[in-house]
Amino acid sequence: MWQTANNRPQQNPLPDKAAAPASMRRDTPVEAGAARHTDLKVDLHQALLDHLNLAALETMDRDRLHREVGDLVATLLSQQKHALNAQERKQLVSDVLDELLGLGPLEPLLKDPTVTDILVNTHRLVFVERNGVLEETAVRFKDERHLARIITRIVSAVGRRVDESAPMVDARLADGSRINAVVPPLAVDGSLLSIRKFAQTPISMEQLVRSGSIAPALAEVLRAIVRARRNILISGGTGSGKTTLLNALSALISPRERIVTIEDSAELQLQQVHVARLETRPANIEGRGEITQRELVKNALRMRPDRIIVGEVRAGEAFDMLQAMNTGHDGSMTTIHANTPRDALARVEQMVGMSGIDMPLRSLRAQIASALHVVVQVERLPDGRRRVVSLSEIAGMEGDVITMQELFRFRRTGVDAAGAVQGHFEATGIRPRFLEHLAAHGVPLPVHVFSPRRQGGQA
Repeated sequence: MWQTANNRPQQNPLPDKAAAPASMRRDTPVEAGAARHTDLKVDLHQALLDHLNLAALETMDRDRLHREVGDLVATLLSQQKHALNAQERKQLVSDVLDELLGLGPLEPLLKDPTVTDILVNTHRLVFVERNGVLEETAVRFKDERHLARIITRIVSAVGRRVDESAPMVDARLADGSRINAVVPPLAVDGSLLSIRKFAQTPISMEQLVRSGSIAPALAEVLRAIVRARRNILISGGTGSGKTTLLNALSALISPRERIVTIEDSAELQLQQVHVARLETRPANIEGRGEITQRELVKNALRMRPDRIIVGEVRAGEAFDMLQAMNTGHDGSMTTIHANTPRDALARVEQMVGMSGIDMPLRSLRAQIASALHVVVQVERLPDGRRRVVSLSEIAGMEGDVITMQELFRFRRTGVDAAGAVQGHFEATGIRPRFLEHLAAHGVPLPVHVFSPRRQGGQA
């Protein structure tokens, strides 16, 4: 198993228990009880491996397993003289089953619908994100070996490996959740694991409106933009809700259109029937066999798509995506990491440079201005809530500069006593150039939607 910092001599030992971080102390009865429960669970798991036919486990349903494991646990507990009441024994059996079949201490968090992210910072600390806010949990692993075993189980299930020779892995679980693991020697204090859970039910535009993430008028404009086949670039930081918004927008596409999706890790949940999904492939152990997003975008052009949706542009595939948008695949969408709409266009320029295409700057910007029609900026605010904070139209070129005009924005007005960001959506009063295009495609949009007024009231 991996060598960790816990196995090395402590050069700066903590002077006393009070000086230790709170997460490392187990000086309360509750913490001590949790530690004993974890130790007992792991010990029973190891003992059960000697008694169970592991091959037969895969053919049993959970109810039968629960009975058989329950009987074995009762026998082992009596041998070890552990006195537990019925509720404690039931919980212990459930936890041992999680160790045998699932991801051990992480199983309750994976089953919790309120948890969106699970962040394991060594075996001593586990955080989760609920409603955009991080909070520490009481979940603990027995030691580094326990955490290492769970990580190995996760990555091996998706045909990957992680060890000292390949200490990083990024993969997708069977349910669509994304996982990232980093182990020693790269992880100095112990193994690190991040799991971004996959929403089983995609969020619709109506739900985004109800939650206050987007104004009703802005949602109406985005619906019209999608139906009229305008190309959309969604920009935002990590965890700002780009993929969520992309899912909501893609649900508005007509079921009569052929859609090809291209992703690094498949997260999109399109509801249409005619969808062809493509996913990149990393290199194998020998460093061969990698299939990049750029190769998939090129191949997608040969698949007769009506629209191409790229989960996120990161490199040279940006050039091929622009080419697709400029050659008859109107209504395509993608996302990009950027803090403002203007930064998003600058990043597209940089990514086209990664493709190795030598193109004059003015020609490149003309390509961008022609291919992209609107930029939607999303942001994760300090209170954890995710909102669409800007909708900008790309108006064309003035000299060597791409011109943009903001149509909607979220104006922040302050923070309340609970730390929640206060503000409102508003239209800027600018009448967009795409109105005529929308009307020509049978998607009329009333001009008053863009009147300079507050949209949706106080947030």
